[in-house]
Amino acid sequence: MVERAHIAEGARRAVTGTGRPFLARILSSEHPFPWLFPISAMLVLFGVYPLLYAIWLSLHKRNPVTRLSVFEPAWNWMKIFGDQRVWGAIGHTYLYTGCAIVIELALGLLIALLLDSDRKGYGVLRALMTLPLVVPPAVAGMMFLLMLDGSFGVLSRGLYAMGLWSPAHPILATSSSALYGILLTDIWQWTPFMVLIMMAGLRALPKGPFEAAAIDGATAVQAFFRLTLPMLSKIIALAVLIRGVDLFRIYDYIKVMTEGGPGTSTETLTAYAGAIYFKNADFPYASTVALLTLILVVATSTLFMKIFRVRF
Repeated sequence: MVERAHIAEGARRAVTGTGRPFLARILSSEHPFPWLFPISAMLVLFGVYPLLYAIWLSLHKRNPVTRLSVFEPAWNWMKIFGDQRVWGAIGHTYLYTGCAIVIELALGLLIALLLDSDRKGYGVLRALMTLPLVVPPAVAGMMFLLMLDGSFGVLSRGLYAMGLWSPAHPILATSSSALYGILLTDIWQWTPFMVLIMMAGLRALPKGPFEAAAIDGATAVQAFFRLTLPMLSKIIALAVLIRGVDLFRIYDYIKVMTEGGPGTSTETLTAYAGAIYFKNADFPYASTVALLTLILVVATSTLFMKIFRVRF
């Protein structure tokens, strides 16, 4: 009996892992918690803690003379309402985001339709399309800063030669066009991202409805608007959501190409928060503007998901 009990206890320990070293039990555990703990700890450390610290900063008023922060919860939030640069930055952010999403989505879908083929050479074209994505945004901004230069820039001189732009108004030095010059950089770099998502969506579509439509005599245009677009709607909504959130935090292009100028004509919310942080060293107010950006991103994303019924 004693021997049987000993064997049973050994079997129980083998199943439950009792008696083995702690690390061995963790590595052999099938419970998700030990595997999720490292990434959860990193999220808390690099995601939750900075957010809580930003909230704590936003509730303080910084004294520029003593460089000390005093607890005044409403100071920075009330300051936002009277700050005209904030409202201008909100307008630039939404204008930039809206234009970029519409153009990149349209171009991405069109290019994906053109490249959605198994013909020889199309694989190379698809690989070449992804090259802009590997360029760091600051480098891309510097490239377009040189190409849009009013004196020697290739793009500027090309537009002048075609009569599409006047040399008297350099694109990045004119307040009415500088934001669109930055937008051009964004479109060049991130349209391939839309192409990849649209192409993945096109490849996942079932062939049956298209074959049935072809038998019924539907044209390519009719098949696109009645089959392709409806079936791609969730992919399109997901792509718009991802790019929209990303566009809200645009900073590199503006920092490299215009520094928010001329004047404040290209200043977005993140660019303004960066200017407050690095130039004025007003950390509480910069944190408040950054939190305002987060609130607008969450509110706009939620509204978009409600309107277009996006569910994950």
